[in-house]
Amino acid sequence: MILSIAFTCLWAACTVLIQVGPYRYHWPVAWGLICIGVPLLGWVTFQNGPVIGLLALLGGVSVLRLPVRSLMQPAQGRG
Repeated sequence: MILSIAFTCLWAACTVLIQVGPYRYHWPVAWGLICIGVPLLGWVTFQNGPVIGLLALLGGVSVLRLPVRSLMQPAQGRG
């Protein structure tokens, strides 16, 4: 239980560090973080339950706002 939460906190710390870096690295690293974050989210949900998994999902979406916003634009008719 603690290990999945620890890796989630490490993932969040990596996202914050990447945001400080140059803009040209944001998108490639964001896609990498998404690819790592999806299984990590499943692991957190499996070990800690759906409420903690939903909180982790909301935390991930709040950190990676721009990729989520760009993915939602076609659904909203702006793409």
